[in-house]
Amino acid sequence: MMAASNATDNSTEQTPTALGDLFVLDLSRILAGPTATQLLGDFGATIIKVENPKTGGDDTRGWGPNFAKNEDGSPSDLSAYFMAANRNKKSIAVDISTDEGQATIHALAARADVIIENYKPDGLVKYGLDHATMLKKHPSMVYCSISGFGQTGPNRDQPGYDLMAQGYGGIMSITGEPEGTPTKVGVGIADVMCGMYATIGILAALRHRDNTGQGQHIDLSLVDASMAWLINEGTNYLTSGNAPVRRGNAHPNIVPYDAFEARDGHLLVAVGNDSQFARFCDVIGRSDLASDTRFTTNVGRIEHREILIPHLRETLKTMDKDDILQKLQSVKVPVGPIHTIPEALQTEQALARGTVVDVPADGIKQGGVRLLANPLKLSRTPVQYKAAPPRFGQDTNAILETLKSPKKPL
Repeated sequence: MMAASNATDNSTEQTPTALGDLFVLDLSRILAGPTATQLLGDFGATIIKVENPKTGGDDTRGWGPNFAKNEDGSPSDLSAYFMAANRNKKSIAVDISTDEGQATIHALAARADVIIENYKPDGLVKYGLDHATMLKKHPSMVYCSISGFGQTGPNRDQPGYDLMAQGYGGIMSITGEPEGTPTKVGVGIADVMCGMYATIGILAALRHRDNTGQGQHIDLSLVDASMAWLINEGTNYLTSGNAPVRRGNAHPNIVPYDAFEARDGHLLVAVGNDSQFARFCDVIGRSDLASDTRFTTNVGRIEHREILIPHLRETLKTMDKDDILQKLQSVKVPVGPIHTIPEALQTEQALARGTVVDVPADGIKQGGVRLLANPLKLSRTPVQYKAAPPRFGQDTNAILETLKSPKKPL
């Protein structure tokens, strides 16, 4: 087992948190909303995750095949997928379709700074838990709604999943090989980025609330977020009127910037300017290309990429991967390996940065779970890993008991 940073250092108990006075009521499930609330929880916010007892909780609890094992070796309700976005939370089992369940949510909402949900637009109206109702009762609340297409527009009632958002938002049209099938990103990036935007929006709304006392509604959709992070390819189209195309690993605005085959494997080359290109050509023994006026500038290399790239591929295939990496790194030309996930997580860099954390978990075999760390390094209010992803409904009784005492913190 590889080394990992230790999440049980007792010194963290005295370490200040950025959001330690924040209480978030999490009515979301799957990935986008849970990503946002996990980030808030990492910085100290109290997150109460509301889960449906009729379904056994968040859908992703059953998204195998990989599960943390109970002490007896049987699969737990902590799937790897669920654990990826649900640490630092408490779980309460509440059936919001019942009067009792709705009363519990309202009691929690009376204490909450933030509510986040990802039901279909108007899906919570019949329960009296929609943003209009809740903000009327609690005008200082920040209420974040995440949906597939947003609260308005002709597609507002269509369900939203990451794959559909990637397709609808355009990113799949530029992902994959030029003659291949449009391809999604290998993870649920539309959900994850939507969760990031949700976190930013919540923090901005809280800043406004703290200054004015006014809460507000945040309307965020997977598709809107996906179109927003088309970045240069979106603005390439808006500027030129030409639809971007799939280029595999190549870059639309920089050449050479691609994956290349060496004699014993593949590597990445990302030449960012003309002087780097000259040094690159010198290292691989192709100074003739650097002196060719067609290739001396990036503009020229883009124009003549179909001529240049075959020359580079032919040359690099005759060289050893490690030799290319070492020599290009020595002259400050951006170059790098293509790691598998196991290789990436076991690099010296990942170990030095604490990319993997061990978090204690009661009832789980070997006493804990291994998670990907939050990448943010804050000098005064660092991320803390206070709790493993919760078992379904594990905090229900404690939370309900606490609600009987209005002044007792959750």
